[in-house]
Amino acid sequence: MGFSKFSSIAIAGLLAAGTIAAFAQDAFVAPATPEEAVALREQTMRENGATLRSAGSLTGADAVAAMTTLRDNYSHMAELFPEGSNVGESEALPAIWENWDAFTAIVDTGLAAAESGLTAAESGDASAYAAALQTIGATCGQCHQQFRG
Repeated sequence: MGFSKFSSIAIAGLLAAGTIAAFAQDAFVAPATPEEAVALREQTMRENGATLRSAGSLTGADAVAAMTTLRDNYSHMAELFPEGSNVGESEALPAIWENWDAFTAIVDTGLAAAESGLTAAESGDASAYAAALQTIGATCGQCHQQFRG
């Protein structure tokens, strides 16, 4: 009860995205060209943003699906930034490749938070889930400040 038609559709979309992301993780293929890398990372960032915007209000299976999507996306994040993929409309700064260890440390922090958030969502630990979302959001901001033009 209390769910509007829009909420039901949004939740169904998140569940589908989580299912697709879970399948995509198993079938992930690193981008073959710099242009593919840019397109795939932009798509991944949009998906992460949409997931984060709605994830704070989710519980149960919906929260699990959201964290699964974030975990899957973070697990391949570094692969979406192969050297030489600062082409076209890319907003990636050369600092990514000049400071690769700092970049991957941020990605690793986001991945660890998504994994802990997934565990929290599966166990119903709302405060740990919320803390994981906060950490993931902070990694997005940190990365964009340092590595996005």
